[in-house]
Amino acid sequence: MGISHVRATDPPSSAPPPSSPRDPLAIPAEVKASIKILLVDDDRSLRESCASVLQMDGYSVTLAGRGEEALEMVKRRKFDIILVDLYMSQVSGLELLRAALDTNRDTIVVVMTGNPSVTTSIEALRAGAWDYLPKPFSATHLQVLIGRASHAVMVNREASDLRLQVLQQSTQGEGGGTPLIGISPLFRKAVELSRKVAGTDASVFITGESGTGKEVIAQFIHAHSRRVKKQMVAINCAALPEPLLESEMFGHRKGSFTGADRDKPGLLETANGGTLFLDELTEMSLPLQAKLLRVIQDGVVRRVGSEQPDAVVDVRFISATNRDPQQAVTGGVLRGDLFYRLRVVPIHLPPLRKRPEDISLLANHFLSHYWRHHRQTPDRTPKLSDGAIAFLRSRPWKGNVRELQNVIEHVAVLVDPDHVIEPDDIPIYEEGSSASEGTAEHPAQIVVPDEPYHVAKDRIIAQFEKDYLTRLIARAGGNMSKAARLAKVDRTTLYRLMEKHSILREEDAGAIE
Repeated sequence: MGISHVRATDPPSSAPPPSSPRDPLAIPAEVKASIKILLVDDDRSLRESCASVLQMDGYSVTLAGRGEEALEMVKRRKFDIILVDLYMSQVSGLELLRAALDTNRDTIVVVMTGNPSVTTSIEALRAGAWDYLPKPFSATHLQVLIGRASHAVMVNREASDLRLQVLQQSTQGEGGGTPLIGISPLFRKAVELSRKVAGTDASVFITGESGTGKEVIAQFIHAHSRRVKKQMVAINCAALPEPLLESEMFGHRKGSFTGADRDKPGLLETANGGTLFLDELTEMSLPLQAKLLRVIQDGVVRRVGSEQPDAVVDVRFISATNRDPQQAVTGGVLRGDLFYRLRVVPIHLPPLRKRPEDISLLANHFLSHYWRHHRQTPDRTPKLSDGAIAFLRSRPWKGNVRELQNVIEHVAVLVDPDHVIEPDDIPIYEEGSSASEGTAEHPAQIVVPDEPYHVAKDRIIAQFEKDYLTRLIARAGGNMSKAARLAKVDRTTLYRLMEKHSILREEDAGAIE
Protein backbone atom coordinates (compact mmCIF):
# COMPACT_ATOMS: atom_id res chain seq x y z
CA MET A 1 0.00 0.00 0.00
CA GLY A 2 1.20 3.49 -0.69
CA ILE A 3 0.49 6.83 -2.27
CA SER A 4 -1.94 6.43 -5.15
CA HIS A 5 -0.90 7.62 -8.61
CA VAL A 6 2.30 9.36 -7.50
CA ARG A 7 5.83 8.01 -7.90
CA ALA A 8 8.82 9.21 -5.95
CA THR A 9 10.11 11.10 -9.00
CA ASP A 10 6.79 12.72 -9.93
CA PRO A 11 5.97 16.23 -8.74
CA PRO A 12 2.60 16.37 -6.95
CA SER A 13 0.48 17.91 -9.69
CA SER A 14 -2.37 18.67 -7.32
CA ALA A 15 -0.22 20.50 -4.80
CA PRO A 16 -1.62 23.94 -3.97
CA PRO A 17 0.55 27.02 -4.47
CA PRO A 18 2.78 27.53 -1.44
CA SER A 19 1.12 30.81 -0.48
CA SER A 20 -2.30 30.63 -2.07
CA PRO A 21 -4.42 33.52 -0.75
CA ARG A 22 -7.51 31.30 -0.94
CA ASP A 23 -6.04 28.85 1.55
CA PRO A 24 -6.64 30.08 5.13
CA LEU A 25 -4.11 27.52 6.42
CA ALA A 26 -1.36 28.41 3.93
CA ILE A 27 2.04 27.90 5.57
CA PRO A 28 4.84 30.37 4.69
CA ALA A 29 7.83 28.77 2.98
CA GLU A 30 10.21 29.75 5.78
CA VAL A 31 7.95 28.08 8.35
CA LYS A 32 7.75 24.89 6.26
CA ALA A 33 11.54 24.79 6.04
CA SER A 34 11.78 24.98 9.84
CA ILE A 35 9.32 22.14 10.48
CA LYS A 36 11.07 18.83 11.12
CA ILE A 37 9.14 15.72 10.06
CA LEU A 38 10.03 12.12 10.94
CA LEU A 39 8.47 9.54 8.61
CA VAL A 40 8.52 5.95 9.87
CA ASP A 41 7.37 2.99 7.75
CA ASP A 42 8.90 -0.40 6.92
CA ASP A 43 7.66 -0.04 3.31
CA ARG A 44 10.61 1.63 1.55
CA SER A 45 8.63 2.60 -1.54
CA LEU A 46 5.93 4.35 0.49
CA ARG A 47 8.26 6.28 2.76
CA GLU A 48 10.39 7.49 -0.17
CA SER A 49 7.29 8.56 -2.13
CA CYS A 50 5.93 10.43 0.87
CA ALA A 51 9.31 12.06 1.47
CA SER A 52 9.49 13.20 -2.15
CA VAL A 53 6.06 14.84 -1.95
CA LEU A 54 6.81 16.57 1.36
CA GLN A 55 10.30 17.72 0.38
CA MET A 56 8.92 19.26 -2.82
CA ASP A 57 6.53 21.17 -0.58
CA GLY A 58 9.55 22.55 1.31
CA TYR A 59 9.54 20.45 4.48
CA SER A 60 12.58 18.94 6.20
CA VAL A 61 12.02 15.17 6.26
CA THR A 62 13.92 12.39 8.06
CA LEU A 63 13.23 8.73 7.22
CA ALA A 64 13.30 5.59 9.37
CA GLY A 65 12.49 2.06 8.25
CA ARG A 66 12.22 0.41 11.68
CA GLY A 67 10.47 1.39 14.91
CA GLU A 68 13.55 0.84 17.08
CA GLU A 69 15.60 3.10 14.79
CA ALA A 70 12.96 5.81 15.05
CA LEU A 71 12.83 5.38 18.83
CA GLU A 72 16.53 6.26 19.10
CA MET A 73 16.04 9.27 16.81
CA VAL A 74 13.19 10.59 18.96
CA LYS A 75 15.36 10.38 22.08
CA ARG A 76 18.17 12.36 20.44
CA ARG A 77 16.29 14.93 18.35
CA LYS A 78 13.14 17.00 18.52
CA PHE A 79 10.62 16.49 15.71
CA ASP A 80 7.60 18.70 15.13
CA ILE A 81 5.58 16.07 13.23
CA ILE A 82 5.95 12.28 13.26
CA LEU A 83 4.18 10.21 10.59
CA VAL A 84 4.34 6.56 11.68
CA ASP A 85 2.94 3.24 10.50
CA LEU A 86 0.77 1.69 13.21
CA TYR A 87 1.79 -1.93 12.53
CA MET A 88 5.53 -2.61 12.62
CA SER A 89 7.57 -5.47 14.05
CA GLN A 90 9.43 -5.16 17.38
CA VAL A 91 8.52 -1.51 18.11
CA SER A 92 4.95 -0.69 17.05
CA GLY A 93 3.56 2.66 16.02
CA LEU A 94 1.71 2.95 19.35
CA GLU A 95 4.93 2.41 21.31
CA LEU A 96 6.69 5.08 19.26
CA LEU A 97 3.71 7.39 19.71
CA ARG A 98 3.85 7.11 23.50
CA ALA A 99 7.65 7.49 23.59
CA ALA A 100 7.53 10.58 21.37
CA LEU A 101 4.89 12.28 23.53
CA ASP A 102 6.77 11.38 26.71
CA THR A 103 9.81 13.14 25.25
CA ASN A 104 7.97 16.18 23.91
CA ARG A 105 4.26 16.79 24.53
CA ASP A 106 4.12 19.31 21.68
CA THR A 107 5.04 16.74 19.00
CA ILE A 108 2.22 16.04 16.54
CA VAL A 109 1.96 12.33 15.78
CA VAL A 110 -0.06 11.03 12.82
CA VAL A 111 -0.49 7.24 12.56
CA MET A 112 -0.82 5.44 9.22
CA THR A 113 -2.61 2.13 8.93
CA GLY A 114 -3.59 -0.21 6.15
CA ASN A 115 -6.10 -1.94 8.39
CA PRO A 116 -8.17 0.88 9.86
CA SER A 117 -10.79 -0.01 12.44
CA VAL A 118 -12.76 1.84 15.05
CA THR A 119 -10.90 0.04 17.85
CA THR A 120 -7.37 0.80 16.62
CA SER A 121 -8.25 4.38 15.71
CA ILE A 122 -9.73 5.08 19.14
CA GLU A 123 -6.74 3.46 20.82
CA ALA A 124 -4.31 5.64 18.85
CA LEU A 125 -6.27 8.82 19.52
CA ARG A 126 -6.55 8.02 23.22
CA ALA A 127 -2.79 7.48 23.32
CA GLY A 128 -2.35 11.04 22.01
CA ALA A 129 -2.30 10.70 18.23
CA TRP A 130 -3.25 13.95 16.50
CA ASP A 131 -4.91 12.16 13.55
CA TYR A 132 -4.68 8.96 11.53
CA LEU A 133 -4.16 8.36 7.81
CA PRO A 134 -5.71 5.23 6.27
CA LYS A 135 -3.76 3.55 3.47
CA PRO A 136 -3.79 3.87 0.51
CA PHE A 137 -3.83 7.67 0.32
CA SER A 138 -3.16 10.24 -2.39
CA ALA A 139 -0.47 12.90 -2.47
CA THR A 140 -3.14 15.56 -2.06
CA HIS A 141 -4.52 13.82 1.04
CA LEU A 142 -1.01 13.72 2.52
CA GLN A 143 -0.35 17.38 1.67
CA VAL A 144 -3.61 18.57 3.20
CA LEU A 145 -3.12 16.60 6.42
CA ILE A 146 0.52 17.70 6.85
CA GLY A 147 -0.55 21.26 6.03
CA ARG A 148 -3.10 21.16 8.87
CA ALA A 149 -0.53 19.66 11.21
CA SER A 150 1.99 22.35 10.23
CA HIS A 151 -0.55 25.04 10.97
CA ALA A 152 -1.01 23.52 14.44
CA VAL A 153 2.78 23.54 14.90
CA MET A 154 2.89 27.20 13.91
CA VAL A 155 0.11 28.08 16.39
CA ASN A 156 1.87 26.12 19.16
CA ARG A 157 5.11 27.97 18.48
CA GLU A 158 3.37 31.33 18.66
CA ALA A 159 1.73 30.31 21.94
CA SER A 160 5.09 29.18 23.35
CA ASP A 161 6.72 32.44 22.28
CA LEU A 162 3.91 34.36 23.97
CA ARG A 163 4.28 32.38 27.19
CA LEU A 164 8.02 33.04 27.22
CA GLN A 165 7.44 36.73 26.52
CA VAL A 166 4.95 36.95 29.38
CA LEU A 167 7.46 35.35 31.73
CA GLN A 168 10.00 37.95 30.67
CA GLN A 169 7.60 40.86 31.02
CA SER A 170 6.92 43.04 33.96
CA THR A 171 3.77 42.00 35.72
CA GLN A 172 2.15 45.27 34.75
CA GLY A 173 0.81 42.85 32.17
CA GLU A 174 -1.03 45.46 30.17
CA GLY A 175 0.06 45.96 26.60
CA GLY A 176 3.55 45.10 25.53
CA GLY A 177 5.27 44.57 28.82
CA THR A 178 9.05 44.94 28.81
CA PRO A 179 10.97 42.02 27.30
CA LEU A 180 14.73 41.77 27.72
CA ILE A 181 15.68 43.73 24.61
CA GLY A 182 19.00 45.47 24.43
CA ILE A 183 22.54 45.34 23.09
CA SER A 184 24.24 47.91 25.33
CA PRO A 185 27.15 46.48 27.34
CA LEU A 186 25.73 47.58 30.70
CA PHE A 187 22.36 45.96 30.03
CA ARG A 188 23.82 42.75 28.57
CA LYS A 189 26.08 42.47 31.64
CA ALA A 190 23.00 42.56 33.88
CA VAL A 191 21.21 39.98 31.72
CA GLU A 192 24.16 37.60 31.64
CA LEU A 193 24.59 37.86 35.40
CA SER A 194 20.86 37.10 35.76
CA ARG A 195 21.24 34.08 33.51
CA LYS A 196 24.17 32.75 35.55
CA VAL A 197 22.45 33.13 38.90
CA ALA A 198 19.07 31.84 37.67
CA GLY A 199 20.01 28.17 38.00
CA THR A 200 20.94 28.57 41.67
CA ASP A 201 18.86 29.35 44.75
CA ALA A 202 20.99 32.38 45.66
CA SER A 203 19.13 35.49 46.84
CA VAL A 204 19.34 38.35 44.35
CA PHE A 205 19.14 42.08 45.06
CA ILE A 206 18.26 44.23 42.04
CA THR A 207 18.83 47.98 42.01
CA GLY A 208 17.99 50.62 39.43
CA GLU A 209 15.79 53.62 38.83
CA SER A 210 12.01 53.27 38.50
CA GLY A 211 11.01 51.94 35.11
CA THR A 212 14.31 50.22 34.28
CA GLY A 213 12.77 46.73 34.46
CA LYS A 214 13.72 45.32 37.86
CA GLU A 215 10.66 43.08 37.98
CA VAL A 216 11.37 41.99 34.42
CA ILE A 217 14.76 40.70 35.52
CA ALA A 218 13.14 38.98 38.51
CA GLN A 219 10.69 37.24 36.16
CA PHE A 220 13.58 36.24 33.89
CA ILE A 221 15.52 34.71 36.78
CA HIS A 222 12.48 32.77 37.98
CA ALA A 223 11.62 31.60 34.44
CA HIS A 224 15.12 30.16 34.04
CA SER A 225 15.31 28.60 37.49
CA ARG A 226 14.46 25.10 38.67
CA ARG A 227 11.54 26.69 40.54
CA VAL A 228 9.76 27.71 37.33
CA LYS A 229 6.96 25.16 37.84
CA LYS A 230 6.01 26.95 41.05
CA GLN A 231 4.79 30.52 41.43
CA MET A 232 6.73 33.72 41.48
CA VAL A 233 4.79 35.91 43.91
CA ALA A 234 5.41 39.67 43.80
CA ILE A 235 4.64 42.16 46.53
CA ASN A 236 5.20 45.91 46.46
CA CYS A 237 6.31 46.91 49.95
CA ALA A 238 5.53 50.57 49.26
CA ALA A 239 1.94 50.00 48.14
CA LEU A 240 0.47 48.76 51.42
CA PRO A 241 0.33 50.19 54.96
CA GLU A 242 2.26 48.21 57.57
CA PRO A 243 -0.64 46.18 59.10
CA LEU A 244 -1.95 45.15 55.71
CA LEU A 245 1.53 44.35 54.39
CA GLU A 246 2.18 42.14 57.42
CA SER A 247 -1.10 40.28 56.90
CA GLU A 248 -0.48 39.87 53.16
CA MET A 249 3.05 38.60 53.60
CA PHE A 250 2.72 36.41 56.70
CA GLY A 251 -0.99 35.60 56.68
CA HIS A 252 -3.29 35.82 59.70
CA ARG A 253 -5.39 33.77 62.05
CA LYS A 254 -9.16 34.12 62.35
CA GLY A 255 -10.09 36.83 64.84
CA SER A 256 -6.60 38.36 64.95
CA PHE A 257 -8.01 41.75 63.94
CA THR A 258 -11.30 43.31 62.86
CA GLY A 259 -12.41 41.72 59.60
CA ALA A 260 -10.25 38.60 59.99
CA ASP A 261 -13.20 36.22 59.69
CA ARG A 262 -11.11 33.23 58.57
CA ASP A 263 -7.58 31.87 58.58
CA LYS A 264 -5.59 33.18 55.64
CA PRO A 265 -2.18 31.99 54.42
CA GLY A 266 0.25 34.74 53.47
CA LEU A 267 2.30 35.24 50.33
CA LEU A 268 5.28 33.51 51.89
CA GLU A 269 3.22 30.32 52.07
CA THR A 270 1.84 30.90 48.56
CA ALA A 271 5.39 31.19 47.23
CA ASN A 272 6.52 27.95 48.90
CA GLY A 273 8.74 26.08 46.44
CA GLY A 274 8.88 29.14 44.21
CA THR A 275 10.12 32.72 44.33
CA LEU A 276 9.06 35.75 46.38
CA PHE A 277 9.82 39.11 44.75
CA LEU A 278 10.05 41.95 47.27
CA ASP A 279 9.73 45.18 45.32
CA GLU A 280 10.75 48.45 47.01
CA LEU A 281 12.11 46.56 50.01
CA THR A 282 13.49 49.74 51.60
CA GLU A 283 9.89 50.91 52.18
CA MET A 284 9.17 48.01 54.56
CA SER A 285 9.06 48.97 58.24
CA LEU A 286 11.88 47.86 60.52
CA PRO A 287 9.65 45.57 62.66
CA LEU A 288 8.49 43.73 59.54
CA GLN A 289 12.09 43.51 58.32
CA ALA A 290 12.99 41.78 61.58
CA LYS A 291 10.11 39.31 61.18
CA LEU A 292 11.12 38.63 57.56
CA LEU A 293 14.73 38.04 58.60
CA ARG A 294 13.55 35.35 61.00
CA VAL A 295 11.73 33.54 58.17
CA ILE A 296 14.83 33.75 55.96
CA GLN A 297 16.95 32.27 58.73
CA ASP A 298 14.79 29.31 59.77
CA GLY A 299 12.05 29.07 57.11
CA VAL A 300 9.28 29.12 59.73
CA VAL A 301 6.25 31.36 59.16
CA ARG A 302 4.12 32.60 62.05
CA ARG A 303 0.85 34.20 60.95
CA VAL A 304 -0.50 37.41 62.50
CA GLY A 305 -2.37 36.45 65.68
CA SER A 306 -0.77 33.02 65.95
CA GLU A 307 1.06 31.84 69.04
CA GLN A 308 2.89 29.04 67.30
CA PRO A 309 4.61 28.34 63.95
CA ASP A 310 2.09 27.79 61.14
CA ALA A 311 4.21 26.63 58.21
CA VAL A 312 7.74 25.82 57.07
CA VAL A 313 8.51 27.32 53.67
CA ASP A 314 11.23 26.96 51.04
CA VAL A 315 11.34 30.26 49.19
CA ARG A 316 13.87 31.96 46.96
CA PHE A 317 14.06 35.71 47.60
CA ILE A 318 14.58 38.36 44.93
CA SER A 319 14.50 41.92 46.21
CA ALA A 320 14.55 45.29 44.48
CA THR A 321 14.71 48.99 45.21
CA ASN A 322 15.09 52.24 43.29
CA ARG A 323 17.11 53.69 46.17
CA ASP A 324 20.76 53.18 47.09
CA PRO A 325 20.44 50.26 49.53
CA GLN A 326 23.80 50.99 51.17
CA GLN A 327 22.63 54.52 51.99
CA ALA A 328 19.36 53.04 53.28
CA VAL A 329 21.35 50.85 55.65
CA THR A 330 23.51 53.79 56.77
CA GLY A 331 20.40 55.90 57.28
CA GLY A 332 18.73 53.25 59.43
CA VAL A 333 15.93 52.62 56.95
CA LEU A 334 17.09 49.12 55.98
CA ARG A 335 18.45 46.56 58.43
CA GLY A 336 22.02 45.68 57.55
CA ASP A 337 21.66 42.03 58.53
CA LEU A 338 18.60 41.66 56.27
CA PHE A 339 20.29 43.48 53.40
CA TYR A 340 23.36 41.27 53.45
CA ARG A 341 21.26 38.11 53.67
CA LEU A 342 19.28 39.18 50.61
CA ARG A 343 22.18 40.63 48.61
CA VAL A 344 24.05 37.43 47.85
CA VAL A 345 24.17 38.46 44.19
CA PRO A 346 23.64 42.16 43.41
CA ILE A 347 22.42 43.17 39.94
CA HIS A 348 22.23 46.78 38.81
CA LEU A 349 20.07 47.88 35.88
CA PRO A 350 21.28 50.98 34.03
CA PRO A 351 18.88 53.85 33.26
CA LEU A 352 17.72 54.16 29.66
CA ARG A 353 19.75 57.35 29.14
CA LYS A 354 22.91 55.24 29.61
CA ARG A 355 21.88 52.72 26.95
CA PRO A 356 20.90 54.92 23.97
CA GLU A 357 21.75 52.18 21.47
CA ASP A 358 18.79 50.20 22.84
CA ILE A 359 16.16 52.90 22.31
CA SER A 360 15.45 52.13 18.65
CA LEU A 361 15.19 48.38 19.40
CA LEU A 362 12.74 48.95 22.24
CA ALA A 363 10.72 51.56 20.36
CA ASN A 364 10.28 49.33 17.31
CA HIS A 365 9.34 46.37 19.51
CA PHE A 366 6.69 48.36 21.38
CA LEU A 367 5.33 49.88 18.17
CA SER A 368 4.91 46.46 16.57
CA HIS A 369 3.32 44.99 19.68
CA TYR A 370 0.88 47.80 20.37
CA TRP A 371 -0.14 48.01 16.72
CA ARG A 372 -1.16 44.34 16.85
CA HIS A 373 -2.72 44.77 20.29
CA HIS A 374 -4.90 47.76 19.47
CA ARG A 375 -5.52 47.19 15.76
CA GLN A 376 -5.77 43.37 15.89
CA THR A 377 -3.61 42.98 12.79
CA PRO A 378 0.12 42.76 12.01
CA ASP A 379 -0.43 44.37 8.59
CA ARG A 380 0.44 47.93 7.57
CA THR A 381 2.37 48.65 10.74
CA PRO A 382 3.64 52.27 10.93
CA LYS A 383 7.38 52.90 10.79
CA LEU A 384 9.64 55.16 12.83
CA SER A 385 11.62 57.55 10.65
CA ASP A 386 15.31 58.20 11.21
CA GLY A 387 14.33 61.60 12.56
CA ALA A 388 11.93 60.03 15.05
CA ILE A 389 14.60 57.60 16.24
CA ALA A 390 17.09 60.46 16.64
CA PHE A 391 14.46 62.43 18.57
CA LEU A 392 13.75 59.49 20.89
CA ARG A 393 17.47 59.04 21.53
CA SER A 394 17.79 62.70 22.47
CA ARG A 395 15.25 62.49 25.30
CA PRO A 396 16.32 62.10 28.97
CA TRP A 397 13.69 59.40 29.70
CA LYS A 398 13.46 60.01 33.41
CA GLY A 399 10.76 57.32 33.53
CA ASN A 400 13.14 54.97 31.68
CA VAL A 401 11.80 52.02 29.63
CA ARG A 402 8.31 52.31 31.14
CA GLU A 403 8.04 55.92 29.96
CA LEU A 404 9.22 55.00 26.45
CA GLN A 405 6.70 52.16 26.39
CA ASN A 406 3.82 54.48 27.29
CA VAL A 407 4.86 57.07 24.69
CA ILE A 408 5.04 54.47 21.91
CA GLU A 409 1.66 53.03 22.90
CA HIS A 410 0.21 56.54 22.56
CA VAL A 411 1.69 56.77 19.06
CA ALA A 412 0.41 53.32 18.03
CA VAL A 413 -3.11 54.21 19.09
CA LEU A 414 -3.28 57.47 17.13
CA VAL A 415 -1.30 57.09 13.89
CA ASP A 416 -2.70 55.74 10.62
CA PRO A 417 -1.68 52.48 8.88
CA ASP A 418 1.60 52.66 6.92
CA HIS A 419 2.30 56.06 8.49
CA VAL A 420 5.93 57.15 8.72
CA ILE A 421 6.26 58.47 12.25
CA GLU A 422 8.07 61.80 12.59
CA PRO A 423 9.14 63.66 15.74
CA ASP A 424 5.94 65.75 15.66
CA ASP A 425 3.89 62.55 16.09
CA ILE A 426 5.60 61.68 19.37
CA PRO A 427 3.97 63.08 22.53
CA ILE A 428 6.56 64.36 24.97
CA TYR A 429 5.53 66.11 28.18
CA GLU A 430 8.04 68.88 28.67
CA GLU A 431 8.98 69.85 32.19
CA GLY A 432 7.30 72.83 33.78
CA SER A 433 6.09 75.27 31.17
CA SER A 434 4.86 77.04 34.29
CA ALA A 435 6.92 76.93 37.44
CA SER A 436 3.82 77.09 39.62
CA GLU A 437 2.13 74.11 37.96
CA GLY A 438 3.09 70.47 38.20
CA THR A 439 2.19 67.22 36.53
CA ALA A 440 1.73 63.71 37.86
CA GLU A 441 5.33 63.04 36.81
CA HIS A 442 6.76 66.32 38.12
CA PRO A 443 4.85 67.77 41.10
CA ALA A 444 5.03 71.50 41.71
CA GLN A 445 8.28 72.60 43.32
CA ILE A 446 8.36 74.80 46.40
CA VAL A 447 11.35 77.10 46.16
CA VAL A 448 10.60 79.35 49.14
CA PRO A 449 8.22 77.75 51.61
CA ASP A 450 5.53 80.22 52.61
CA GLU A 451 3.30 77.76 54.47
CA PRO A 452 3.82 75.18 57.23
CA TYR A 453 5.60 71.97 56.21
CA HIS A 454 2.67 69.65 56.85
CA VAL A 455 0.26 71.91 55.00
CA ALA A 456 2.57 72.07 51.98
CA LYS A 457 3.15 68.33 52.09
CA ASP A 458 -0.58 67.52 52.25
CA ARG A 459 -1.33 69.94 49.39
CA ILE A 460 1.31 68.44 47.09
CA ILE A 461 0.29 64.88 47.92
CA ALA A 462 -3.35 65.68 47.27
CA GLN A 463 -2.49 67.25 43.92
CA PHE A 464 -0.35 64.25 42.99
CA GLU A 465 -3.12 61.82 43.92
CA LYS A 466 -5.70 63.69 41.86
CA ASP A 467 -3.44 64.02 38.80
CA TYR A 468 -2.32 60.41 39.04
CA LEU A 469 -5.86 59.05 39.36
CA THR A 470 -7.15 61.19 36.50
CA ARG A 471 -4.43 59.96 34.13
CA LEU A 472 -4.71 56.39 35.42
CA ILE A 473 -8.46 56.12 34.82
CA ALA A 474 -8.12 57.77 31.41
CA ARG A 475 -5.45 55.26 30.40
CA ALA A 476 -7.61 52.37 31.62
CA GLY A 477 -10.57 53.67 29.62
CA GLY A 478 -12.70 53.87 32.77
CA ASN A 479 -12.18 50.15 33.49
CA MET A 480 -11.62 50.07 37.24
CA SER A 481 -10.25 46.53 37.35
CA LYS A 482 -7.64 47.45 34.73
CA ALA A 483 -6.84 50.70 36.57
CA ALA A 484 -6.35 48.80 39.83
CA ARG A 485 -3.98 46.35 38.12
CA LEU A 486 -1.98 49.20 36.57
CA ALA A 487 -1.68 50.98 39.94
CA LYS A 488 -1.11 47.72 41.86
CA VAL A 489 -3.81 48.57 44.41
CA ASP A 490 -7.17 46.99 45.10
CA ARG A 491 -10.35 48.50 43.71
CA THR A 492 -11.59 49.50 47.18
CA THR A 493 -8.55 51.74 47.63
CA LEU A 494 -9.07 53.19 44.16
CA TYR A 495 -12.74 54.02 44.81
CA ARG A 496 -11.86 55.57 48.17
CA LEU A 497 -9.27 57.86 46.58
CA MET A 498 -11.64 58.78 43.74
CA GLU A 499 -14.34 59.72 46.23
CA LYS A 500 -11.81 61.73 48.23
CA HIS A 501 -10.91 63.81 45.17
CA SER A 502 -14.43 63.84 43.61
CA ILE A 503 -13.25 62.00 40.49
CA LEU A 504 -15.90 60.22 38.44
CA ARG A 505 -15.60 57.71 35.61
CA GLU A 506 -16.89 58.63 32.16
CA GLU A 507 -19.83 56.26 32.56
CA ASP A 508 -20.83 58.08 35.75
CA ALA A 509 -20.41 61.69 34.65
CA GLY A 510 -19.71 61.74 30.94
CA ALA A 511 -16.19 63.03 31.52
CA ILE A 512 -13.31 62.64 33.90
CA GLU A 513 -13.06 65.64 36.13
